[in-house]
Amino acid sequence: MKTHELWNVHFLNQILDTMAEGLFTLDDNGTITSWNKSMEKISGYPAREAVGKGCGLLQCSRCYGKKCPADISKCGVMRHGKTETKECFIRHKDGHDIPVIKNARLATDDDKHVLGIVETITDLTELKKIKQTAEDAQRKLKKVYRLGNIIGKSAVMQNVFDAIRAAADSQANILIQGDSGTGKELVAGAIHYNSPNAEKPMITVNCSALSEALLESELFGHVKGAFTGAHRDRKGRFEEADQGTIFLDEIGELTPYMQVKLLRVLQEREIERVGDSKRIKINIRIIAATHKNLFDLTREGKFREDLFYRLKVFPINVPPLRDRRDDIPYLINHFIQKGNKRENKEISKVSTAGMKKIMEHSWPGNIRELENAIEHAFVLCNYNQIELADLPVELRETQMEKTVNTFNQYDKTDQMKSNYQPHSLTRESLVNLLDDCGWNKAEVGRRINKSRTAVWKYMKKWDIPLQRKP
Repeated sequence: MKTHELWNVHFLNQILDTMAEGLFTLDDNGTITSWNKSMEKISGYPAREAVGKGCGLLQCSRCYGKKCPADISKCGVMRHGKTETKECFIRHKDGHDIPVIKNARLATDDDKHVLGIVETITDLTELKKIKQTAEDAQRKLKKVYRLGNIIGKSAVMQNVFDAIRAAADSQANILIQGDSGTGKELVAGAIHYNSPNAEKPMITVNCSALSEALLESELFGHVKGAFTGAHRDRKGRFEEADQGTIFLDEIGELTPYMQVKLLRVLQEREIERVGDSKRIKINIRIIAATHKNLFDLTREGKFREDLFYRLKVFPINVPPLRDRRDDIPYLINHFIQKGNKRENKEISKVSTAGMKKIMEHSWPGNIRELENAIEHAFVLCNYNQIELADLPVELRETQMEKTVNTFNQYDKTDQMKSNYQPHSLTRESLVNLLDDCGWNKAEVGRRINKSRTAVWKYMKKWDIPLQRKP
């Protein structure tokens, strides 16, 4: 061999050894003929142990979807001329798997005679570590700021998150207490969907929305002929929730009769359909919620003490928004994102003046009121940020202005929307308002400055059906 050719070989080997990628070559028999320094580092095999062996030494996890064949003629590279760049694993000398990107190509001379195969290996270990770190950080962020659809970073909400996780791992009955609009139903959902029974049904029943007779039929079901209009057997909500969760909202509204019925379900874990004597076993977890103080109701004799203690095996108190103001910017950002998708807008934030008013507000309607305020702003906002003027009037007014304007608490825009005031509400005016709002109780509540629950109570009081009759 000539001196300059030998120098070129040495020079080429030095180039290969400076590569960050692992590189090795195989002859046409599938025997390893060269092995650079990076391959030694990646695989753990020094060149002296690798050269002369077959590429099966690496135990690659993917070779055209199969393990490396013993016969080189059956190798995909020999048949296809190259392989697609792909992620796979090779086995280190110590026995552990290494994530890599593998590429291979057939080497031929000018006459297309096969000289061998050239393969490169890129170590993904560090990249995998970085990716894992990023994923861990993202999971930690989600853990800190939200659980399911509940958003919060304040200390009081972290306590709620801890309680939800503990409740999710248990089958105990749960009592969720908190003001209207604080998100009690979201807490119930988070408990169910983070539990081992997440794939089972979660059934929600509002105990204040129905009369006693209708609620009994709704919960327990009925048999054909049990009452006028019972033309067929019907499963109740307890049966539908079997193996899953039933969420009883506004449990404080139960009549004494229904309290006894529910207590029997808690004690016996069985029900009877209305008009039937057959007992049906059920396996459910009961989550109840109320904005009332059940302890006070028990002392007043309005709520059974034995039922109260059956329900509050594991109580969770959801704080009002005024006690978790640190969460308001995160909630606003969430509602803005929802609004942008719904309205096809590109609003990015609330102005400084608007945010100041929002942070000063007492939020008697809690998160529901905050979401309604942002929805109100989306109707008026035509720019990329919500201004003070876009917010509802009750947020814009100072306390002194509210005192002066007690009688006329809506501005002209609000008066155009509704001429109804809570003190002048009648059955006829409520039905007309329901018609105007498409029987959307939340919208009716906004127009009369009442909660959706209050609207339901008015409807129950005046025997107004929950849905418009056809």
